[in-house]
Amino acid sequence: MAMKGRRKRNPDGRMSLGEHLVEFRKRLLISVAAILVAVVAGWYLSTWVWDMLRRPIMDLKLEGRDAIITYGDISGGFDTKVQISLFIAVLIASPVWLYQVWAFLAPGLTKREKLFGVAFIGASVPLFLGGAFAGWLVLPNIVRLLSTFQPSEDAFYLQARTYLDFAIKLLLAVGVGFVMPVLLVMLNFIGVLRGASILKSWRIALLVIVLFAAIATPAADLTSMFLLAAPMVVLYFAAAGVALLHDRRVDKRRAAELDEYDLDDSSDPASPTKAKG
Repeated sequence: MAMKGRRKRNPDGRMSLGEHLVEFRKRLLISVAAILVAVVAGWYLSTWVWDMLRRPIMDLKLEGRDAIITYGDISGGFDTKVQISLFIAVLIASPVWLYQVWAFLAPGLTKREKLFGVAFIGASVPLFLGGAFAGWLVLPNIVRLLSTFQPSEDAFYLQARTYLDFAIKLLLAVGVGFVMPVLLVMLNFIGVLRGASILKSWRIALLVIVLFAAIATPAADLTSMFLLAAPMVVLYFAAAGVALLHDRRVDKRRAAELDEYDLDDSSDPASPTKAKG
């Protein structure tokens, strides 16, 4: 009722600074509550996730390397479990807090535009998780390659916290990279970016993707680079295709509206048809 009353008093949908702060607090509390609830599930899944993340180190040990993960202090094991639980909770609660971010940034959008936002979030979550999975697939190759720079007769001892930070940053970086095409489509749907512009910039996009894959993985590991770059290239061109189809539909609708009101490009003094006349 309060929101309806505010819209009646303010038909433009504008909010004061105080209303923005109240709205921000509301969205923040909902996001934090969702993450705290997901921490419970993250706590039970943390042991399995930690086993998956440290598997490359265990593989080195099976290959005969003196490789082992160590904990620097007595609370190291507990801190590692908490950090993994929070990481899992953020992933599990991502649909909730992503929607809260969208709802806060776009309060003046129409119902149809908000549905687009929900669709974008629904697409970005599985893409992010897919990117994180791709990062996990290349993690063993990266660890194996980097371990070769250390003499085989030396012990390969890793701090649990340091290794966990490295693994999480890799998964997050690749996950965000997989979500970027969704951002391009969203910019196209809100009219900021044309599909032709996305497709025209394919050379720059390929260069950025290759550089990103090279930074996320060691440059010498071509297999890992390909595993990361190939799906990102496919997603980029898929985003360009979706944007082009959307632009074509929008252009047809605008052309129909112009015909309905007997308007055409010749009514514009700057149009090529008018200039020839």
